[in-house]
Amino acid sequence: MRSARSPHASEPPGACAMRNLYRFVEPVILYMLKCKGHSYGYDLAGELSRYAFTGAAIEKAALYRTLRHLEDNGFVVSGWEFHATGPARRIYSLTPQGERHLEEWAALLNDLSRSMSRFVARVRSAHENHKEVKAGAAALPAR
Repeated sequence: MRSARSPHASEPPGACAMRNLYRFVEPVILYMLKCKGHSYGYDLAGELSRYAFTGAAIEKAALYRTLRHLEDNGFVVSGWEFHATGPARRIYSLTPQGERHLEEWAALLNDLSRSMSRFVARVRSAHENHKEVKAGAAALPAR
C-alpha cells in the first residue's frame, strides 16, 4: 500500500496535488488588482506567492494565461504604458464586472472553506473513533 506521504520528503501529504489549483490564481489576481488599483504583470508575478492559497510556486505562464482569460471575459482591462526610458509595459486594471466576479469568488471560497472545515472535523473525529476502537479491542482478552 502506498503511503499518503508526499514523494517530496519536505512537503506535507497532498502538497503535490495542491500545485494543480491554478484556477485559484484568478481570485488572487482579482484581489491584488482591487487593492492596487492597477499593476503590471511583472509586479503581480513578484507578489503572487504572498497571496496564493498554497506554498507552491505559481508559474508566470499561469499568471499571464489567467490575465488573458480575465481580460477576454471583461473582468480586467489592459493597456500599454510607455516611458522615456525602458520598454513599454502592459498595465492591468479591474473592471466593475471584475469586482462583482471577485465577490462571487469570495462567496464560493467561503462556502468551500466551510465545507473543507467540516470535512477535516469528520476526518479527525473518525481518526479519534478509530483509535478508541483499536484501544478497546486491544484491551479484550485473547481467546
